[in-house]
Amino acid sequence: MTYSGTVKVGGPADVHELTDLMISKVAVGPMENNAYLLRCRATDAQLLIDAAAEPGTLLRLIGDGGLTGVVTTHRHGDHWQALAEVVEATGARTYAGRYDAAGIPVSTDVLVEDGDTVHFGRIALTARHLTGHTPGSIALVYDDPHGHPHAFTGDCLFPGGVGNTNKDPEAFASLLADVETKLFGALPDETWVYPGHGRDTTLGAERPQLPEWRARGW
Repeated sequence: MTYSGTVKVGGPADVHELTDLMISKVAVGPMENNAYLLRCRATDAQLLIDAAAEPGTLLRLIGDGGLTGVVTTHRHGDHWQALAEVVEATGARTYAGRYDAAGIPVSTDVLVEDGDTVHFGRIALTARHLTGHTPGSIALVYDDPHGHPHAFTGDCLFPGGVGNTNKDPEAFASLLADVETKLFGALPDETWVYPGHGRDTTLGAERPQLPEWRARGW
């Protein structure tokens, strides 16, 4: 099946099949959040990125295979509404950026710093701390040894711009600088981007727009 990355609330997950990793994307909740279930194909270990809403939907997606961990990309409430229920049902470890963990009302087992590695099964994800949308937002990068990287960017990078910084010039400058340095500056154009809401994109599709984003200030 061809992966499009287009999902809607109440609809089925879309599955991106890589050589070593399967990525299931589903839309949940009134703000149409994306949640991503990652499964290591060698071990069947699973990791969830953003238990955003609809715990029943997420638990059905997880199935009987268990869950190693849940990563919350940032502290905004629409990204953790189902976290308590998912953790209670699965016993999964919780991960969040060090500077956002206090704003998430479920205890964080692992405080994530820039450059830290999140492991599950035989899969490794590298965390990138991106400041501006929130103080402690993190993106997760899977560097596929058989292809191009894949970046789960939360609300820090979308098709057409960086995340909301509430018209704060300092926050915008910080977020744009981090995104330019840690994502665009470090990863190739082929990098697939999975955002916290809406459709996917690639760094190559967005890179030509960086001067426009800087000029407009959002």
